[in-house]
Amino acid sequence: MNAVLQPSAPRPIRELPDELISQIAAGEVVERPASVVRELVDNALDAGATEVVVKLVGGGVRSILIEDDGHGIPATDLPLALRRHATSKIGSLSDLESVLTMGFRGEALAAIASVAEVSISSRTGGAPHAQRLDARSGELAPAARGVGTSVEVRELFFNTPARRKFLKSDATELAHCVDAVRRHALTRPDVAFAVWHEGKLVQQWRRAPLDQRLKDVLGGDFVEQSRPVDMVLGPMRVSGRAGIPAAARARADQQYVYVNGRYVRDKLIAHGIRSAYEDVLHGGRQPSYVLFVEIAPDRVDVNVHPTKIEVRFRDSREVHQAMRRAVESALAASQALAGGAPLTTTPLQVSMEGPDAVHALAAADNDMWARGPAPVAYREASSDRRDFRPGVQVGLGLQQAAVLFAQEPPAAWQAAASRPAAAPATALPTGDWPLGRALAQVGGVFVLAENDQGLVIVDMHAAHERIVYERLKASLGAADIETQPLLIPATFSATAEEIATVESQGDNLRRLGLDISALSATTLAVRSRPAALDGGDVVELARSVIAELGQFDATSVIERAQHEILSTMACHGAVRANRQLTIDEMNALLRDMERTERADQCNHGRPTWRQLTMKDLDGLFWRGR
Repeated sequence: MNAVLQPSAPRPIRELPDELISQIAAGEVVERPASVVRELVDNALDAGATEVVVKLVGGGVRSILIEDDGHGIPATDLPLALRRHATSKIGSLSDLESVLTMGFRGEALAAIASVAEVSISSRTGGAPHAQRLDARSGELAPAARGVGTSVEVRELFFNTPARRKFLKSDATELAHCVDAVRRHALTRPDVAFAVWHEGKLVQQWRRAPLDQRLKDVLGGDFVEQSRPVDMVLGPMRVSGRAGIPAAARARADQQYVYVNGRYVRDKLIAHGIRSAYEDVLHGGRQPSYVLFVEIAPDRVDVNVHPTKIEVRFRDSREVHQAMRRAVESALAASQALAGGAPLTTTPLQVSMEGPDAVHALAAADNDMWARGPAPVAYREASSDRRDFRPGVQVGLGLQQAAVLFAQEPPAAWQAAASRPAAAPATALPTGDWPLGRALAQVGGVFVLAENDQGLVIVDMHAAHERIVYERLKASLGAADIETQPLLIPATFSATAEEIATVESQGDNLRRLGLDISALSATTLAVRSRPAALDGGDVVELARSVIAELGQFDATSVIERAQHEILSTMACHGAVRANRQLTIDEMNALLRDMERTERADQCNHGRPTWRQLTMKDLDGLFWRGR
């Protein structure tokens, strides 16, 4: 039977009773047992606790007991603790604008007490014994416990059975409670946490340095497969660890962001982090990260939602850019083959000296250009190799640069290539080469190399694609994205918001090669598109770019859209499979990888190389058994 709202007779306006007001407020604060655990652990940390114990029965539905060793609550303040909007953490508007505590609204205990049976036992340092307060009766009586506070919550939602029916199984509610404690444990390694369920220890995290706490909470693999993040940008500091793209997960279950120690879910921050992974993440994979944002309290508003899980920033653009730049910087250097240090980003020195060394390397590059696809604007920072392909200038349009691989090399370049190399590549030392020396090519697809750890396998197309892409990005500032006018403009229906965005962002759209204008109050027309994206759905492209320009910072949207176009160019310009490479060409590719940022993944997030150590190889053949 469908319920249909019918107009009712006018009713007089009247004040709601306090009990109903508290239950309405509880509906915002207390969603499930995990909400109670989160609020009570917040209070324990604000009280200076160094050890927090959570004891649960029935997944937290039947009983939740939170014990801490904080400074306690004076007996005279205990009755006030259960009053609505009573708190010790703020007392004025200026305090509210610079909150540094986890709690501050004075709602949690009152909301919990309205939907459950609550008792509080607490003892301060100078008190002879603890005092226990029963929230239902208001009775205050002596109790036995050490310095600190214990809050017991029994029979959650006992007086609102409809709410209780929406709860899941005990195992599910327990998992949510453990996750609530886990979020606190990640940001407070100086505090010990323990979670008990039905008398059994479920989780325990002892006090430890941050890296050890990350290992204890998220596992050793997270620390091993992540990069440290630490960057100060204006009034903000972003620190923590960001997982490498190769360790991305199918679900977003290892993504933790803290603002001034408070766990938050913020679309702006999430978008900034995700944009840093755009060029290196494969498909719909989700990155792992634990990031801590430190910002002046007056630049962030934490009084947005009763659960305090949402925040609002004074300057959202600077926060978005800071998150992106901090994570990008951590991911930029390639992963080392040993020890976790990044590969060098400076040109590596070769033992060959004199002009013969230049001729040998030039010959390798010339052969790549003559055979097929080769790097665009192929340049090296080394003083010995100023420009590997005369005539390719950064100032050229990117579209022309992307197709230069099809041209024949100049006669002078061919002459240089004909000079013999002074020493073969196999005679070069490998100690300074993280990716080692090339050995052979397999199936026209993979390059095999030997380094100090063992065998390196390189996907030559994926690796070359990343090299070309990074060089295109480097030359983007001096080049324009070419546009292709449409013979018949593509029209589509648009909302008033989309039309307003097009009118205000016209110049930015044209920088992306999109000429969009309004035909009417409800229709937009696309008159040109980027030439590199010929064959794509221009209407879908226009809609997605307009949506992002309307929601996020225009500068980052433009840069991301430009990079997407360059990625397409790089894919077409990279060396193809079944190209037979010489040893010199393979070594040149390996050296370029070592000098290129983000060389571990291609533009689509696929890995470009894999390491097989001698131990791995021994295991394949059962050596040592």
